[in-house]
Amino acid sequence: MSTKRSPEASVILLVEDQDLVRLMAVDILEDAGFVVVEARHADEAWSILHERSDIGVLFSDVDMPGSMNGVVLAERVYENWPDIRLVLTSGRHRFADHEVPDHGLFVPKPYAASQVIDAIQHAA
Repeated sequence: MSTKRSPEASVILLVEDQDLVRLMAVDILEDAGFVVVEARHADEAWSILHERSDIGVLFSDVDMPGSMNGVVLAERVYENWPDIRLVLTSGRHRFADHEVPDHGLFVPKPYAASQVIDAIQHAA
């Protein structure tokens, strides 16, 4: 049985279609000491996940262009890589943490740096 990777030792895959929001989130995460890989939408993230074995956390927006949204991406990640921690965010939708696949966490937009860092450190 696989175990969750420590977020401190993991690469974070950040999926956000809005450039300024993505840049801000990268700054937050890198300032907290995380290594970040960026994707502009779920399809790009899906390709990255197939190419890299060091992704430990998926931090994804829910609404974005492409063939799947952030919830579908999180479900597919959970099915294929159950050791990757899941954190979703949205300014349009609200989810309870139990609605995020694999007991992941939800952070509403607009978010503070501390909210994002806390969610990543505490995702199941």
